[in-house]
Amino acid sequence: MFPNLIKELENSENKVPIDGVRADAAEAEEGVTGVEETLIEQAENAASDMFRHYNPTVVDFIRRCDTNAQAEEIVAYLQKRGEVTAKEANEIRKQLKKDGLRSFGPKKEEDYYFKQGGIC
Repeated sequence: MFPNLIKELENSENKVPIDGVRADAAEAEEGVTGVEETLIEQAENAASDMFRHYNPTVVDFIRRCDTNAQAEEIVAYLQKRGEVTAKEANEIRKQLKKDGLRSFGPKKEEDYYFKQGGIC
């Protein structure tokens, strides 16, 4: 009925060592449940902390644009504020003209950071 079962059982790749045994079933279940809940909490915290002190770069802003004109406006604004040097701005403009808007990456849609962080 299960032709591959014997192969899997005999193969040493699929073996898991048992390091301990609990005689009390309730204690065993409690131990597993506590670990499972802790792992879930850690995953949720990591997801929500993913962008906690994240400062978007010029590329992050460009990836929200729909047109080259919008991207150019972003670059000019960040250059004016001193967040992008003249050299960096020129390199970005060259890439924008040569390779296009999506050469910086796919468009970041609304709620991008919430979705990536597992919040929504």
